[in-house]
Amino acid sequence: MKRLISDLVIIQRCIGECRARTNRICVWSNIFGLLVCLLLLGTPLLRGAGEGKPPNIIFVFVDNLGYGDIEPFGATSIRTPQLSRMAAEGRKFTHFYVTAGVCTPSRASAMTGCYAQRVGMHFNERDQHVLRPISPYGLNPDEITIAEILKEQGYATACIGKWHLGDQPPFLPTRQGFDSYFGIPYSDDMTARVWDQDGSTWPPLPLMENENVIEAPVDRDFLTKRYTERALEFIESNQSRPFFLYMPQAMPGSTRAPYASPAFRGKSEAGPWGDSVEELDWSVGEILDKLVELGLQGNTLVLWTSDNGSPMVTSPGGPYRGTNAPLYGQGYTTAEGAFRVPALFWWPGRVEDGTICSELATTMDLLPTFARLAGAELPKDRVLDGHDIRSLIFGEKGAKTPYEAFFYYNRDQLQAVRSGPWKLFLPLSESVRHPRYPRRYVGPTEAFLFNVVDDIGCTNNVVQEHPEIVARLEVLAEQARTDLGDLDLSGSGQRQRGHVENPVPQLLVNP
Repeated sequence: MKRLISDLVIIQRCIGECRARTNRICVWSNIFGLLVCLLLLGTPLLRGAGEGKPPNIIFVFVDNLGYGDIEPFGATSIRTPQLSRMAAEGRKFTHFYVTAGVCTPSRASAMTGCYAQRVGMHFNERDQHVLRPISPYGLNPDEITIAEILKEQGYATACIGKWHLGDQPPFLPTRQGFDSYFGIPYSDDMTARVWDQDGSTWPPLPLMENENVIEAPVDRDFLTKRYTERALEFIESNQSRPFFLYMPQAMPGSTRAPYASPAFRGKSEAGPWGDSVEELDWSVGEILDKLVELGLQGNTLVLWTSDNGSPMVTSPGGPYRGTNAPLYGQGYTTAEGAFRVPALFWWPGRVEDGTICSELATTMDLLPTFARLAGAELPKDRVLDGHDIRSLIFGEKGAKTPYEAFFYYNRDQLQAVRSGPWKLFLPLSESVRHPRYPRRYVGPTEAFLFNVVDDIGCTNNVVQEHPEIVARLEVLAEQARTDLGDLDLSGSGQRQRGHVENPVPQLLVNP
């Protein structure tokens, strides 16, 4: 913007000098000046970058991290100075949502800009709610991902980390718009075993480079470190062109004892979970420092968030597995603690330092937002559920959430809806894994209404006091059922997941 103002001043001076000569020259000077101003004003702002170059985009998506697990969101026993730096130099979103309390559907939404129910990635009979090794299912290659849109705009694209959208060749990142892939194809706890569900034999946890297994089993202690090293190499190699780095970290992960490299093991007050989170903090610090070192910070947007809330402690005396405080509930459910995640946006010179956005936004907004930043058009042949939230990221005055309603699904069941500050848990004839009931409860549930802005812990059920709000949210819920389905009811807007015949395990060749 400073450069733009400087150019305008120069143009204005030139026009003034022309006026001092002849009126004819003055007229042509004004026309010429106007054209130059329009070009200066239009190109960089429409592209979203101060120098007219599309911005680099880095999306770090950690696994199972809770709302209260990092210092900018209240953590006291886990040290995250680099994430505190991101918050101080960027913008914190306090009402940022994923679309599922578990990995696969959440990641599908982030990549496609759609509810997982729309793209068929919310549930299947073989795998249940998350994809397992050797699954015949995955993200349909006909879906359009963030990477595919940005690649069309000339971006270098890389996925480094946990994919979890299908381990068969048609579903791998290299078939979904990424130039390269380095990581594990599913969760870190899906190690070699016989799965009771169908008797399939899972292979040792594979580390993949593009479409080949290069190690099995991979040493999980070093995943964060190795992912970070690869990310730095990618940034340095592509510093002269726009790039998109998707970094779905495997940690703190799904195991009861998360992994960390020796430099971080045993250093946190919060045990192995804290060790893992502190290494993730180190990782993002290395990335930010590399951007500064290369002079790329002024043209790079970095987003750091989690794919769902923390599973927390599951048994008395069990290992510490994070916290979603002050939110209610644990991951893997439709509680706020499962769907509402910490989110930090960093872009020096574009995102205002130390600011907070309290408007509702979601990972479904990333595809349309990143596309607009890159100057791309959105697909017109399909429904997207996300919205362009540049106004929220850049803190434009008066910017509001684009959502009239946001829906909370558990697998194929619609359990809750939010509109404005109100979240309504719907009365259900039968429910599994309802966050307001004991974990093993299976049966009917009653309605709950919470103001999730004023009552962040969802402690005060006001369903009896606001029948008009309940009625309005029930109408919105019915719209979701018609469009996205609910249990045995198919939605008119649903699309098919990907499927292959005779899936094979990802194995190390010539070990």
